Amino acid sequence: MDSPRDAGGTTRKMRGRPRGWDDTGAAVVKSLDRAMAILDHLGQHSGLSLSTLAGDLGQSPATVYRVLVTLESRGLVELDRLEQHWHVGPRAFVIGAQFLRRTSLVERARPIMRRLMEVTGETANLGRVQGDSVLFLSQVETHEAIRAFFPPGTLSPLHASGIGKALLAEMPAARVAGIAAASGLPGFTPKTLQRADALAADLAATRARGHAIDDEERNVGMRCIAAPVFDVHGEAVAGISVSGPTSRMDRDRSAPIAAAVMSAAAELTVAIAGVAPIRPPA
Repeated sequence: MDSPRDAGGTTRKMRGRPRGWDDTGAAVVKSLDRAMAILDHLGQHSGLSLSTLAGDLGQSPATVYRVLVTLESRGLVELDRLEQHWHVGPRAFVIGAQFLRRTSLVERARPIMRRLMEVTGETANLGRVQGDSVLFLSQVETHEAIRAFFPPGTLSPLHASGIGKALLAEMPAARVAGIAAASGLPGFTPKTLQRADALAADLAATRARGHAIDDEERNVGMRCIAAPVFDVHGEAVAGISVSGPTSRMDRDRSAPIAAAVMSAAAELTVAIAGVAPIRPPA
């Protein structure tokens, strides 16, 4: 790993390392790395026996057991003595909660949004629900002359927004109906979804494909593709999207842009320690 340099090209001292440390050599503690692999694997399952865990990781049961006992002494794993299954322990939750307290959604999203803008060539947006609107939290603008512009703090109706519909699609039907009744589903263009049944059908399609499409429903000539971001409880807390003129975001580009948006949303979900809900097969 190269050392960081300042604006003048001078190598800066790396913080958080011992004096004189050389990162070109191996810095990984193998036993600790093995322990983290075991903890990570346990976190992906609801409980595993020693033999299954050792088999999954290609390690000897004796080696895995020594690691588990060490982790157990710190509360990071625990053994269900009735079923003889190992589980992630309460201390792991405490450590994870400390991570969540210092995690900023906007901060975590910025590099992901920059990459999304570079991949698609269009403006990337981040927003969350506020009342019956989408509150835009952050934006990375494209370099194109004609582009979408939603500065932080902008509000947009949920039913006429890509991010809004991505988030509505994850809400219970009763809540969606309440929002629709409160807002009245006002029209902005001939394509705005103003009937509750039309909106419900669109939200069902959104859930099925994993992304929402605002097809000139808020502004004529502008299209948006969005996907939800989930928190640690599997609840949609934000949406990430790409917006641009229909002349560039045409039908031929919809599939690759949608794939990029869903990938970015999944990456941000992981970055905030979230988990996407498991959906039954269509």
